Amino acid sequence: MVRHGGGRGWHGRVLAAALGVTAVAAATSVWTAQADPSGGGKAHGDASASASAAGAGAQGSAAKVDVTIAHSSDKGARGVNITIDDGPDPTWTPKVLEVLRENGVKATFCMVGTQAKAHPDMVKAVLAAGHRLCDHTVSHDTAMDHKSQAYQSQQILDAEKMITEASGGVRPMYYRAPGGAFTPYSRQLAASRGMRPLGWNVDTKDFERPGTAAIVATVKQEIHNGPTVLFHDAGGDRTQTVDALREILPWLKQQGYSFGFPVR
Repeated sequence: MVRHGGGRGWHGRVLAAALGVTAVAAATSVWTAQADPSGGGKAHGDASASASAAGAGAQGSAAKVDVTIAHSSDKGARGVNITIDDGPDPTWTPKVLEVLRENGVKATFCMVGTQAKAHPDMVKAVLAAGHRLCDHTVSHDTAMDHKSQAYQSQQILDAEKMITEASGGVRPMYYRAPGGAFTPYSRQLAASRGMRPLGWNVDTKDFERPGTAAIVATVKQEIHNGPTVLFHDAGGDRTQTVDALREILPWLKQQGYSFGFPVR
C-alpha cells in the first residue's frame, strides 16, 4: 500500500487538532450508529444555498454505490479527472477555482472534515462552480487502515457530516482514503453512504513542491497510466500547483482529452 506523503508536518497538526473531535465522536457520533457495513488508492440562507439545492439532486443521494476503488472517468477512454485534496483553504482554494474556471474544467475536491468545518464559504464556492465533493476523513490519518473499525467509521462518517453541513446539505459523492489507506471495511462503509471509493492514477507529488516544471512533466509522462490526477489545495504554499494547473490543463485539451468526473 503506497503511503502518500506520510509524516507531513501539516497533516500531523491536522491530526492533533482533530483528536478532540475524534475522542468525542467515537462515543457520540450519530452517523457512526447509522452505518451497517458488511465487508490502495493508486491504480496500478445566502446565494450559495440555491447552488447547494441544485447540487443536492446530483450529489445528495445516499444510494449504495460500487465498493471498488474508482479510477475511470465518466468521459471514457480520453477523459481526465482532476482531483484536488486536503482543503478547502481560504488562500489556495480560490486560486485553484479561478484556474479551473478559466479553462472550463470541473474537478473533484477531496476535503478534510476539519478544513470544511472551518471554511464553509469555500465549500459552498466549490459547489457553486459546479465541482464535486469527496470525503477525505476528519484528520488525514494515513495509517488509518491499521486502526479499529470504530476509528475508521468515525473518521469517514464525521467528515461526511462536517462536509455536508458546511456545504449547506450537499453530501460528498466519493471517499478517498488518506494516502490510499483503504480497507475492505472502509470501502464498504463509504459505499453504503453513497460515496464511491476514489483512487488516483497520476500522483503529481505537488505537495512536495518539486517545481512547477516537475509537476507538469509528471502529468505528461504518466497520464497514460490512467485518468485520475492528484493535486492539492492546502497544506502550505500551493503556488506551484496553481501554476502547473494553468499550464497542464490547456495541454491536456490540446492532446484531445476532455475533463470529467470519476465514475460512480
